[in-house]
Amino acid sequence: QMCEKFTVCQNSMEMLLHNNLNLPKLTQEDGNFLTFLSFQDKCLTKISSGLYTFQTYLKYIQETFISENQNVELLSFSTEHLARTLQQMVINPEEVIIPDAATQESLHSELKSTKAWREKIIIHLILRDFTSFMEKTVRAVRYLKNTRSFSV
Repeated sequence: QMCEKFTVCQNSMEMLLHNNLNLPKLTQEDGNFLTFLSFQDKCLTKISSGLYTFQTYLKYIQETFISENQNVELLSFSTEHLARTLQQMVINPEEVIIPDAATQESLHSELKSTKAWREKIIIHLILRDFTSFMEKTVRAVRYLKNTRSFSV
């Protein structure tokens, strides 16, 4: 929809030049595809931490992309619920990184200070990286579900 409505597409040179967002990412090193319990726990910790971090970005989208406010609100609620659920499955839940209020406010202010013409690009980048993060999360949770006794 972003590409069609606002001509903000993945191949846009302008978008590539301005991608300085520090969005959460999952990598193989995070233990997503390894079978040892400690790596599985590391994977769940990384996923939960990343989902909590995405909350601030989703809040920004909700405030900026008004036409999709309800959808983003539901997405944000579901993301937070999944983050809490996965955090409860971690051996040491206190290892999950939840951005504090000051960090969230600082990031939110930084995002809100962007020029109007960059808003669409930032929204696209956030949604693109969130989609990638969730695709890897689904794969990891399915894998962990099949190798460890838990249900999500």
